[in-house]
Amino acid sequence: EKTVPIPEKLNEWAPRPPPEFVRDVMGSSAGAGSGEFHVYRHLRRREYQRQDFMDAMAEKQRLDEEFQKKLERNKMIAEEQTAKRRRKRQKLKEKKLQAKKNKLEQKKEEKEPDQSQERVSSEDEEEDSKEEEEKEDDAEEPSFVMGR
Repeated sequence: EKTVPIPEKLNEWAPRPPPEFVRDVMGSSAGAGSGEFHVYRHLRRREYQRQDFMDAMAEKQRLDEEFQKKLERNKMIAEEQTAKRRRKRQKLKEKKLQAKKNKLEQKKEEKEPDQSQERVSSEDEEEDSKEEEEKEDDAEEPSFVMGR
């Protein structure tokens, strides 16, 4: 029943920002005092650390972006595969339903063959009358000669 301390996430190390205003501008050239070289060396080391840190952060950011792109690409591929399989399942489902409907219609036709015969013959008569009307319409169309 003791409480366990959970350590908080440590912040990443970040270099000190460069100074806004540099008062003592110096170099490692001749004429500087013997103690000035060590000051210059420390400033140079700090600047190199800062540049290395910025390069590492840029590389980390680039890797993160690549990882996110890869995740998106994998997600899109998975969605396409899922959609393809969904269409396939739907197609099979529709095929089964259509087969079931056809089977029921065949059973109905076996039970009532006379009524289905009458329906088919009435449909044929309607089609014949439509074809005759179309033939009559064709005869009434005027024919024109182009180019005279």
